[in-house]
Amino acid sequence: MAKIKKSYFCQNCGAQSPQWIGKCSSCNEWNTYVEEIVSKNEKKLFNVGQTTKRISKPIAIGDVVDEKHNRIIFKDIELNRVLGGGLVHGSLVLFGGEPGIGKSTLMLQMALQHSKARVLYVSGEESLKQIKMRADRIGKTSENCFLLNETKLQNIFAQIEELAPHIVIIDSIQTLHSDYLDSSPGSISQIRECTGDLMKFAKETQTSVFIIGHITKDGSIAGPKVLEHMVDTVLQFEGDRNHIYRLLRTTKNRFGSTNELGIYEMQAGGLIPVENPTDILLNNSEEALSGVAIASTMEGLRPMLIEVQALVSTAAYGNPQRTTTGFDTKRLNMLLAVLEKRCGFKLGAKDVFLNITGGIRVHDPAIDLAVVCSVLSSNVDMPISKNIALAAEVGLSGEIRPVPHIDQRINEAEKLGFEKMIISKYNKGIKQKDFDIELIQVGKIEEVFRNLFGNN
Repeated sequence: MAKIKKSYFCQNCGAQSPQWIGKCSSCNEWNTYVEEIVSKNEKKLFNVGQTTKRISKPIAIGDVVDEKHNRIIFKDIELNRVLGGGLVHGSLVLFGGEPGIGKSTLMLQMALQHSKARVLYVSGEESLKQIKMRADRIGKTSENCFLLNETKLQNIFAQIEELAPHIVIIDSIQTLHSDYLDSSPGSISQIRECTGDLMKFAKETQTSVFIIGHITKDGSIAGPKVLEHMVDTVLQFEGDRNHIYRLLRTTKNRFGSTNELGIYEMQAGGLIPVENPTDILLNNSEEALSGVAIASTMEGLRPMLIEVQALVSTAAYGNPQRTTTGFDTKRLNMLLAVLEKRCGFKLGAKDVFLNITGGIRVHDPAIDLAVVCSVLSSNVDMPISKNIALAAEVGLSGEIRPVPHIDQRINEAEKLGFEKMIISKYNKGIKQKDFDIELIQVGKIEEVFRNLFGNN
């Protein structure tokens, strides 16, 4: 008979304790420990291929053979971008997102589009008929896409050994359970154990594995934080279910950049990649409106032009409000303080509302100048020309600071037909003769206002 013991696990970080404690000593969170039953059975993993035990020996770093990663290239260009150029063989990818955002749809769509590789889609949440209905709605089919409705990890490995797929999709990790643990599916120990077994399987057989994970109410992936450290890549699917656009971000990638962004449009036929996101982020209205400025931002290696909207009005209830959508509220307060201290604009008694169109959240400091200009445009009720783009960071002294990748930002604005672009004069190596767009290089906020609003 197996020896069974009880243990306590932190739901936040996965730390283990032999007894219940109020405050976790690892992450300092309170009341996060839950009791789980742990079984100490002798475990046997998968039997895929013949694995032999060997002892690792140290090797000089100069003797390590540098091999290029073989990648699986999908037809989905947005998915290829966020993965760093395709899916690396033997990689473990954690894919998280809110309920109903489209995680299963995107994974099934990928499995049906890639007809050259055998894909095993393991579902623990939906029946095979439900998955078939979604495939019919997408309008695609594939002879190399196989479905499996199973939650027991040992049974899944048995089917993998028989099918020998190139890609395995687990939907979701919270529904799996192992016979070697007595705790319930979705518990900390089960999630960690199943993920560890899948990681060993992926590395030893060079099979790529996608793991779909639930998220908590604060937006983080459910389960211990160590789960994100175990996998090779972490993808986060974002968006509002009331809007048609979805954002796919890379928060961790051992084989590529962690700043890439993929944009999809949710339609009746599935998720459609958006190749030119600027078209959906800019307003096509011909009428010039106050409080609107166009900023050039970078998401990974992709330049995008976005529309920044601001509304400034007199505070009706005494306490002025500072509300932002898609932008850091603390950074907005800092920029407003710079306007008051360095430029003399009295905004302390006014409400300021800021919105980044398209439902995306921007962390690039290069949009500081566009934020400042949109606020001033709304304050004086004077529109900014729609042919002007802005890309610069604003310092606490009111100086216009340079931003990286400025040449790519300029080329993107020039390609989209903008006539002028305001940048920092401290950007090195930027010459007017190299671009057809007119470059206005400034060093202080006052120079920007003179160029935008004249002497008004």
